[in-house]
Amino acid sequence: MRVSKEELFNLMKQKFIKAGLNEGAAHDVSDVLTYADHRGIHSHGAVRVEYYSERIAKGGITANPNYTFEQTGPCSAVFGGDNGPGHQIAKQGMEKAIEMAKKSGVAVVGMKNISHSGALGYFVEMAAEQDMVALSMCQSDPMAVPFGGTEPYFGTNPIAFSAPSADERIITFDMATTVQAWGKILDARSKNESIPDTWAVDATGAPTTNARDVHALLPIAGPKGYGLMMMVDILSGSLLGVPHGIHVSSMYQDLTKGRDLGQLHIVINPAYFTDLDAFKLQISTMLNELKAQPAAEGNGEIYYPGERGTLRSEEYDKEGIEIVDDIYNYLVSDDVHYDRYHSKNRFAE
Repeated sequence: MRVSKEELFNLMKQKFIKAGLNEGAAHDVSDVLTYADHRGIHSHGAVRVEYYSERIAKGGITANPNYTFEQTGPCSAVFGGDNGPGHQIAKQGMEKAIEMAKKSGVAVVGMKNISHSGALGYFVEMAAEQDMVALSMCQSDPMAVPFGGTEPYFGTNPIAFSAPSADERIITFDMATTVQAWGKILDARSKNESIPDTWAVDATGAPTTNARDVHALLPIAGPKGYGLMMMVDILSGSLLGVPHGIHVSSMYQDLTKGRDLGQLHIVINPAYFTDLDAFKLQISTMLNELKAQPAAEGNGEIYYPGERGTLRSEEYDKEGIEIVDDIYNYLVSDDVHYDRYHSKNRFAE
């Protein structure tokens, strides 16, 4: 099924309003999800709408939250989310961080007591569009085994980075600290597709290609990914006084309660460290040099981080965004949700 970007956004927005969000929050959540689908990141797009709608309807996402913002220093602040929509909180937190970095050169803004916030690339690109460099990271519920372990302790704990260039190109690097994000497993399930045996293990600890047999995800590069997911958990969890590691709330266990997650934005204003135009020109030069590098046999060409998403967006602008039929049918239905996620385990089973 192919739909236009505008149709997909409007369908999701109306579903969230029906679930109980106000128009502003529904707009922000739908905008982040549309961004993901429009770039081909379907694991963080429309596939999530029914889950969010069920959680909103059952009170696990505060429909009308009381946000707080406390600037704790010249370059630091904490945004209290009252377990409202994580997408909106992360967006407003980045707006605050950009404003602060313009004045002080650097900004570190933590967001605590929030719900799932979706694709982090959306938020760091907000900063790049304002000639800033940004990092964002957030914790998630235990899904990955520590290196050498058998049971999950940390979440997929993603990290995103973005930087501007002297032209329209933006570098956007958005990765889970597991080999793949849980959303990729969810996307494979929705399409009844198998997964590579390097992504996850089953209940016996053996590699699995069946998306429905996944017991735990694997960290990238073994101990290196394990260290990164610990770092993310400390910076976006312990640093903000919210639960850490194995204590992070489940995405599915109880949809009537807030998740109390943490997220951290770090924004750097290049103009405080070097000449801004020279910095952006150097980034453009870097991208040009990378594109000119010879590609290994079978790879076609070298892509810079974020380029594939941009190319996918251009394709989807012409042909429509590809959406799984079952998801589209749900979006156009009158149903808010089908009561499918409450009281499930970490893999929605």
